[in-house]
Amino acid sequence: MSGKDESIFSKEALMGTQAGKDIIKQGLLRSKGYKQFNEYKERAEQEFGGFAKRFVMSLHSAINIDNNPASTMQKFADEVGASELIPDAKSIPDIKARLSNPDVLQDRVARILNSNFVKMTFPVFDALYDGASEYFGDSLSQEKRNAVIDGHIIAIDLSEPMDRIVDRDEDLEYLEDYKFMNPYILGIARSKIAQGGDAVLKAFEEGFKDARVGQYIDIKLKTNPSSINDENMNDCYKKYRAVMGTAGRNMALNRRPLGDIFHLGMARAGEGVGCGNEIEDAIKNGSVKIPSWPLYYALNTGDVRRGFELTMQKSELYLKEAEMAVEMLPQNFQLKPFLEFLFLTVRHYNQYWYNQLIKRMPFAEFQRKIEAVVK
Repeated sequence: MSGKDESIFSKEALMGTQAGKDIIKQGLLRSKGYKQFNEYKERAEQEFGGFAKRFVMSLHSAINIDNNPASTMQKFADEVGASELIPDAKSIPDIKARLSNPDVLQDRVARILNSNFVKMTFPVFDALYDGASEYFGDSLSQEKRNAVIDGHIIAIDLSEPMDRIVDRDEDLEYLEDYKFMNPYILGIARSKIAQGGDAVLKAFEEGFKDARVGQYIDIKLKTNPSSINDENMNDCYKKYRAVMGTAGRNMALNRRPLGDIFHLGMARAGEGVGCGNEIEDAIKNGSVKIPSWPLYYALNTGDVRRGFELTMQKSELYLKEAEMAVEMLPQNFQLKPFLEFLFLTVRHYNQYWYNQLIKRMPFAEFQRKIEAVVK
């Protein structure tokens, strides 16, 4: 398995969850899903370095040729509706000079690529694109394939610096650099995705608009945690389902039926991972994330532990709907076992972090911190 912390998928970790035991069983039996998943995992590991190199080169070129970065920053802020995502105008020349150094830029890119969403989805997009190409009988163009997959991985990667800037929970010393990089990352993603055709770019733009709505609501809830409710949490989760669902749709180049089916499966899987990520973040940061499903449920039940239990139930609802997407696939779609195995790895990821939480039992501390910020 691939992820930011590969120990999550160690044999010991897998033995600690029911989903993990099912993964081990499939590995021992060499199931079709295991073999397909392992093939794309190994391919992704071989190709990830090449992708990262292409990303750094494109970003370095975009930064260096821009004679008016202040204008670029402002246009990005206007588009996303969040001025806090761009650096102070006075610091822009110094940041540009620093990031013009390829080694420095490579370091920053490596940091934001060290992400569960990026590493867990790279082999998935590979598989979905190949499966759709086979189903539709496309003549394979490696250049187009790389452009569409790279573009969507880069678009997903954009969420990493944006989230770190808003959450301020890691890489604090690099946040100003990330603010400067954001507009160029978006520009590169758009340019690459556009090579998939007008329908593909249109789907991306619609998905990115929805993701911005989710990000905006996330920011607003941070400033007023007590306003959290079911409706705005669902809207907040647009940042997961819009980005992942759109990427899924475009691996089929926005063609039905696979485009719609991939959208449903990837959107719900993204939301399911989001639940697990909220549990992981709570453990690592020593507090319940604002906003998050654990916070919503804790506020309404008055019981932090119950809040996390219900978050796990929520993650299962997301995954059940993702699995419904697999049932919608055409009978002759060859990579159905791959997707079934993929969703099993997501279930293990969530179960693993929930088990880690129960081992630590930090609920009294979490409750005190909730009471301090929610009045």
